[in-house]
Amino acid sequence: MQETFMKERPVLPLILSMALPMVISMMVNSLYNIVDSFFVAQISEEAMTALSLVYPIQNFINAVGIGFGVGMNAVIAFFLGAGEKEEASRAASSGMGLAAVHGIVLTIGSMVVLPVFLRAFTQDEQVLELGIRYGIVAFAFTLSVQLGIGLEKVFQAVGWMKVSMVSLMSGCILNILLDPVLIFGLGPFPEMGIEGAALATGLGQTASLVIYLLVYWKKPMPVALKKTYLKPSCALAKRLYAIGIPAVLNLALPSLLISALNAILAAYSGVYILVLGIYYKLQTFIYLPANGFIQGMRPIMGYNYGAGALDRVRKVFFWVLALCGAMMAVGMVICLSLPQALMGLFTHTPQAIQAGTEALSIICCGFLPSAISVTCCGALEGLGKGVPSLLISLCRYVVVMVPLAFLFSKIWGATGVWHAFWVTELAAAGLSVWIYRRALRR
Repeated sequence: MQETFMKERPVLPLILSMALPMVISMMVNSLYNIVDSFFVAQISEEAMTALSLVYPIQNFINAVGIGFGVGMNAVIAFFLGAGEKEEASRAASSGMGLAAVHGIVLTIGSMVVLPVFLRAFTQDEQVLELGIRYGIVAFAFTLSVQLGIGLEKVFQAVGWMKVSMVSLMSGCILNILLDPVLIFGLGPFPEMGIEGAALATGLGQTASLVIYLLVYWKKPMPVALKKTYLKPSCALAKRLYAIGIPAVLNLALPSLLISALNAILAAYSGVYILVLGIYYKLQTFIYLPANGFIQGMRPIMGYNYGAGALDRVRKVFFWVLALCGAMMAVGMVICLSLPQALMGLFTHTPQAIQAGTEALSIICCGFLPSAISVTCCGALEGLGKGVPSLLISLCRYVVVMVPLAFLFSKIWGATGVWHAFWVTELAAAGLSVWIYRRALRR
C-alpha cells in the first residue's frame, strides 16, 4: 500500500491527505511573509521600500530552486509510478547535485548584480543602502535555500507531505520568532535592524534543510541519495531541465513583472512602488495556500500518468481546480471587505493607505479567474509538460500584463496598472483551458 497508494486511494481523500499538510505549511509561510514585512515596516518606510526592491531577486532565487525542484518531483514521481525505483533514485541524487551547483552560482551572481539592480529603480541613497545591507545577508543563505527546496520536492515526490509540512513550518516559525529579536535587539541579542530580518530568514531556511536531512538519515525512503548516482547523465539531466527550466521561468516571471511595473509606477510616485510591494506580500496569504493544493497535486498527477491511470489524472485536476477556486473566492471577499485595514498593517502614511486600498480593491477581482490558470500550470508540470505551462505564465506575466499595464497607465494613470491585473487574469484563464486541453489531446 505504501508503494501504490497514489493510484489506489479514492481521489478526494488522496488529494486532501497530500495537499492539506502543504496548505497548512504554506499558510504559515504566508503568515511569515506578512509578519516579516510588518516588522521591517517598523524600522522605516524606506526599509519597506528597500525590501520591495530586493524582492524580485529573492523571488528569482526561490524560482530557480522551486522550478528545478518541480522537474525533480515530476521525474521521480513518474519513475515511481512506472515501477523504476533505481531511476527514481538517480533522478533524486542528480537533482540534488545540480541544486548545489545552482546555489553556488546564484550566491555569487545575486551579490554582484544587487547594487546595479537597485540603482535601476531608485536614486534614494538611504533606500539603496538598506537594500544592499539586507540583500548581502539574505543571499549568503542561497545554497541552503536550493538544497532545502530540492529535498522538499524529493519528499513530496514519494508522498511524504507531512515531513515537508513540519520542515517548512519549523523554518517559518523560527523566522517569526527571530524577526523581532534580531531586528530590535531583544534580550542578549544586538539590534541589527534590516540585517536582522535577513538573518532571521536565512536561519529559518537553514533549519528547514537540517530537518529534511535528519529525517532522511533516520527513516528509509523509497528513493535513495547516493554518490554513485551523481555520475552525470545527459539524458537524465535533459529530462530534469526539460521540466525544470520552464517551471523556473514560470516562477521567475513575477520578478520580471514586478520590475517592469516598478518602472511604470516610478513615473508617478514612489508611493505606488511601496503599494505594489505591499500587495505582493499580502497576496501570498491567498496564493501560497492555493499553491499547497498544487504541490499536493503534482506527484499524484505524475505517478498516475506514469502508471497509465489517465481517468484519475482528470479527476485529480477537477477536484484541485474546485479547491483552488474556493480559496481564491475567500481571498477576494477578504480583500474587498478589509482593504484599508490590510494596507494599514504596513504603512501609516495616509496617501499610501488610500492608494493601496484602491489598488487592492481592484486587483483582487482577478483572484477567482486566476484559479484556472494556476491549476492548469500545476497540472501540466505534474504531467511533465513544462513548455505548455510556461506559455500560460508568459501570458499572465509578460505578453498580456506588461503591455496592458503600460497602455492603461497612459489612460488612467497608476490606477490603470491595477486594472491590468484582473483583465489579464480573465484572458489567461481562457487561454489556459485551451492550452491544457490541447496538451492532453497530444
